[in-house]
Amino acid sequence: MGSRYGGLKQMDPMGPNGETVLDYSVYDAIRAGFGRVVFIIREDFAEAFREGVGARFADRIQVDYAFQKIDDLPEGFSVPEGRAKPWGTAHAVRAARDLVKQPFAVINADDFYGSDAYERAAAFLTVPHHEPEKSHYAMIGYPLINTLSDHGDVNRGICALSADNLLTGVEEYVKIQRDADGVVRGNALDGSRKPVSEESPVSMNFWAFTPCFYDHLEQDFTRFLTEFGQAEKSECYIPTVVDALIRAGKADCAVLDTTSRWFGVTYPADKQHVVASIRKLIETGEYPATLS
Repeated sequence: MGSRYGGLKQMDPMGPNGETVLDYSVYDAIRAGFGRVVFIIREDFAEAFREGVGARFADRIQVDYAFQKIDDLPEGFSVPEGRAKPWGTAHAVRAARDLVKQPFAVINADDFYGSDAYERAAAFLTVPHHEPEKSHYAMIGYPLINTLSDHGDVNRGICALSADNLLTGVEEYVKIQRDADGVVRGNALDGSRKPVSEESPVSMNFWAFTPCFYDHLEQDFTRFLTEFGQAEKSECYIPTVVDALIRAGKADCAVLDTTSRWFGVTYPADKQHVVASIRKLIETGEYPATLS
């Protein structure tokens, strides 16, 4: 929705020829070997998005659309009075459940992840994992310090890792920023404000899943609605779902290191940094001046 940015940042030009961050994401996905993109959007700006964004990719990759609707809920649940927003990132991924039947990656459309991140995700998804009793997923990890904004607070999933780089837990923090005393803090889900390590690996919502994730997601989203569905602004996050699966022994999740640097646009003032970062990547040969 771009509420803090003040508009549809997914459609805001960032590259030298009017390219959006999403243009670079799809470009990276194609050269990493992905063959299809599903845009999960709000139905009320579907036409503008198809014409302004989707049409640019139609001749390069299969394009499909899924709509995140507030009333798209499991049987037996309804939208509580006063609820205006959808139900978070897990609910958004759930919107594509009838379209996605193969191994897939999930990204935020307004985040720049870098080409190496897509290559790492593609490599993970193309290696068979044979363990019937447990699902195997992955996420691209970035250090928290590289994902903060100089212009306001951010929301992040703070990750704990095992010795073999498997995710052991994810704790969602909101309103993370460097406070006046120089310490980086964020609000945990219980509302308490806590210090967080700047070097902590964080989830930037770049995930690699197999299709069975949708079965897990349906169960966990149903549980979420049962416990929190009446709260006016409650949201179900992808990291929270993955964390629950890990704790239940139903899945493991590899944290994939990457040489790519993440950057994104949360606030209007972040745009200058993104534009400059893309320009530098073009100058170093990482991307052509004109995407094709």
